[in-house]
Amino acid sequence: MDFLIRSFEELFRDGNWKMVVMWGIGCFLIYLAIKKELEPALLLPMGFGAILINLPFSGAIDQTLAAGIEAPGIIQWLYTGGIEASEALPLLLFIGIGAMIDFGPLLANPKLLFFGAAAQFGIFVTVILAVLCGFSLADATSTGIIAAADGPTSILVGQLLDTGYLAAIVVVAYSYMALVPIIQPFAIKLVTTKKERCIRMAYNPLNVTRSMKIIFPIAVTLIAGLIAPASIALVGMLMFGNLIRECGVLNNLSETAQKTLANLVTLFLGITVAFSMEAEVFVRVETLMIMVFGLFGFVMDSVGGVLFAKFVNIFLPAGKKINPMVGAAGISAFPMSARIVQKMGVQADPQNHLLMHAISANVSGQIGSVVAGGIILALVPGMIAALGVA
Repeated sequence: MDFLIRSFEELFRDGNWKMVVMWGIGCFLIYLAIKKELEPALLLPMGFGAILINLPFSGAIDQTLAAGIEAPGIIQWLYTGGIEASEALPLLLFIGIGAMIDFGPLLANPKLLFFGAAAQFGIFVTVILAVLCGFSLADATSTGIIAAADGPTSILVGQLLDTGYLAAIVVVAYSYMALVPIIQPFAIKLVTTKKERCIRMAYNPLNVTRSMKIIFPIAVTLIAGLIAPASIALVGMLMFGNLIRECGVLNNLSETAQKTLANLVTLFLGITVAFSMEAEVFVRVETLMIMVFGLFGFVMDSVGGVLFAKFVNIFLPAGKKINPMVGAAGISAFPMSARIVQKMGVQADPQNHLLMHAISANVSGQIGSVVAGGIILALVPGMIAALGVA
């Protein structure tokens, strides 16, 4: 009974009302996962974890008991070893993601690789906006990476740049990824006409051999390593997963990576990231600002890809033009973004089938997001050191 009284007393201490707010946020994430089926494998454990770590004297995080006895908490232990020490969980998830991706459509239409770069536009615009709003360069860059629509990259960049807003960044990144079917159509319609959305694209794929599919992940890793060495952890795990898929001799491991590994790591990642959702660091005005920045970044990523396609069309003859919506599929939200483009294409013209083109741009976005993350990790720490700021 005494402990129950102590727990209630702790709740009503100055500032601890924020714990109750976090219970509400945790329940809301669980609601989105179950009722709305938005990224349930991640939002459900994240929401439940937010409740666990915001209970008074929670045993899920490290505590000092009577007589100075140290009691390690499982969620804090997972966070320290799985994210803080080595970023192991986000990188392991990339192996599973790589095993899910078929780069065949992209290899058949390699020019669409450029859309994976163009659709990272929102990252850099968001960084500028966050800096202008008073965020430090490290925090602004960590916030900007939300626009990559790539949860593991957001975690890795935020962790390595030591941002104080990691929890908010992760929650916003994954929540908006789940809302891509709502956000992206709005962004696309903002900068396209119905006539542009009706543009048809013939699909005449080149023959993609097994050798090409095996060489591709190795070549991408080598090129990324030379251009942006800091991206190797990200690109390397993604391409390693893809190599497992395409090699043809590890089919069982490929299936395991795509399903069992990806699901388990996502589950543990969600509840582990919740450690950074302590009320004191999460319930603040900056969290709301990050939500706004994240939404802005997502919209600008899609807009950037569309505008790049429209620019390319200036130089293409009639009959060879690219449907601008394909540019929006260059974000990393795979395969949701490609499906959205296909759906919008059919809505504009029932005979307009853009799926394979959109898939090509979408898988290029996977590469583009991790390379963008690597470039940021290569440049920003040096800029921070040169400016003498955090």
